[in-house]
Amino acid sequence: MGPPYDRRRRCALPTRADGLSPMSRSLRVFLLLCALTLFVAPALVRPLTGRAQVAPKPRPTRRLAAANFAFGLRVVSYAKHFLGVPYVYGGSTPHGFDCSGFVRYVYAHFGVTLPHSSYAQFGDGRRVVRRSLRPGDLVFFDSVGHVGIYIGNGRFIHAPHSGTRVRIERFAGWYGARFSGARRLRLRLS
Repeated sequence: MGPPYDRRRRCALPTRADGLSPMSRSLRVFLLLCALTLFVAPALVRPLTGRAQVAPKPRPTRRLAAANFAFGLRVVSYAKHFLGVPYVYGGSTPHGFDCSGFVRYVYAHFGVTLPHSSYAQFGDGRRVVRRSLRPGDLVFFDSVGHVGIYIGNGRFIHAPHSGTRVRIERFAGWYGARFSGARRLRLRLS
């Protein structure tokens, strides 16, 4: 007969010189890593207190708005080069402009393609209320039958009608009473 049955002896794992079984050592390492993770992870997730706050990056919409404003100023500056050019029905060159041909020609210089019709141009860009106008916005009058370019301070540049020349007008009198709306063409940044 063999030695008496010892349940503890049969289930025990072989031990090493340090008195620990290989299984208990790996279990201890695993538990130590879990404990470290529990203490370190929340510190990484929440912001550290006591550190100086870093200023947030400017939002892309602010950068785009600033670029649109600068773009509008360049459009106005270029449009002013054509002051005094005669009105020619259907004209879209510096030899003669009609209202939509003038707007189309100015914006084409900056790579923006517009139709040669104030009605069609009214469909481009986004709507702008009169109190929010910025230089470069398209302004429409007389049930959208006439268009010009807003230049700031309640003024716009346009090719008025037969017998006149490209000129700057105020939003007063006939134009103030027949203002139909405005559009802002969007500049895309890459």
